[in-house]
Amino acid sequence: MKKLLLTGLLFTLSSLSQADTVKVYAAASLTNAMTEIARNYERLHPKTKVITVFGASSTLAKQQEAGAKSDLFFSADVDWMKYLIQKNVIAENNVQDLLYNQLVVISPKNLKITFKPQANFNFAQSFQGKLCTGQMESVPAGKYAKQSLIYLNWLDSLKGRIVGTDDVRAALTFVERGECDVGIVYKTDALISSKVKVIGTLPQDSHHAIIYPLALTQQGVKNVEARQFEKFVKTNIRAKMIFKKYGFSLSQ
Repeated sequence: MKKLLLTGLLFTLSSLSQADTVKVYAAASLTNAMTEIARNYERLHPKTKVITVFGASSTLAKQQEAGAKSDLFFSADVDWMKYLIQKNVIAENNVQDLLYNQLVVISPKNLKITFKPQANFNFAQSFQGKLCTGQMESVPAGKYAKQSLIYLNWLDSLKGRIVGTDDVRAALTFVERGECDVGIVYKTDALISSKVKVIGTLPQDSHHAIIYPLALTQQGVKNVEARQFEKFVKTNIRAKMIFKKYGFSLSQ
């Protein structure tokens, strides 16, 4: 009897623990903002634990497709959100475009590199080493970067010098270390680093709009705490201030 009571108690505690946990899969570029927002939410809701997992939107989407459990997905582009809609991980009517970003060119602070966002500018000859950005076929920052390089007719002249990283934060780190002379990252990533400088902004019409959609997963819809946290992220004034502090533009 005691064993049955203990088993029942453990099951109940486990259920409560799961109910009070919100697991968020978010793009690497959201690391600072979402970590701060999650801590703010936990202070207001001390019984709730927000677990954040950061990485390339492509990697996170593939993990969720493969069965990784999450309550919310916060992508750095619409394509990977659409991918999970097609895989029935997310319902289309749960998706909301929440943030916007910009694509910038960075270099280590000690380098003096000229940059002009014009097709007639010889970008390849303006620096000596490598260019770092996200993997161009999958990581959103890399996909946007490739679009811009094609638009400005710079891609062919840079072949063999582009380093594709697992996510945009890795590209930032490579530039910080001086392993790449130039990087193409989001404005929000450049703003958090004291080791790099922005040498230019890529024209917004040179790439698709950088949109961050947020959605509850099919699992998250059933989680009351996840629904409350999603509402907090989307509507809370403090959360909006945090996004703005890190350089994001709000959709509303």
